[in-house]
Amino acid sequence: MISKVFNTFPLLLVLAAPLAQADDFFTKIEAEPKSEVWIDSGFWTAHFDSGKGLNGNNKGLGAEYRFSGTMAAVGGRFYNSDREWSNYAGVIWQPYAVGPVRVGAALAAFDGYPRMRNGGWFPAVIPTLTYDYQRVGVNIGIIPSYKDRLYGGISLQLKLKVFE
Repeated sequence: MISKVFNTFPLLLVLAAPLAQADDFFTKIEAEPKSEVWIDSGFWTAHFDSGKGLNGNNKGLGAEYRFSGTMAAVGGRFYNSDREWSNYAGVIWQPYAVGPVRVGAALAAFDGYPRMRNGGWFPAVIPTLTYDYQRVGVNIGIIPSYKDRLYGGISLQLKLKVFE
């Protein structure tokens, strides 16, 4: 599965090439007030260590409230890579954009991973990219591996704006 994700990078580069010519390719996002409510899916994860039989179809449901041009509060529940239910709550902070893609990190707490604090809550910082188009969007998280407790990968989450 990870090879499928990486095989799409050349296509993304070709599609993004016209954006590289724009004067505002790399921009700082203004932190103006917003009020957007999004419903988020679970995640589809391409794990870096694909030989471990991990669950990449992390079904679930979440919510996102964008209260600023640079920040959103998030929370939800999903079936994790260890085939256990996990909850999460935190914020996504994205002060920059590369073309139309917001760049930053999710600062969140998670639970439900049996090898991490015996399934209890733990903090995490996850580099996160977001692309929104009108009422639909996608969050992409680059999940770091942590010892033999958490398995890294690239996670994709779809979202739908339900209120603005």
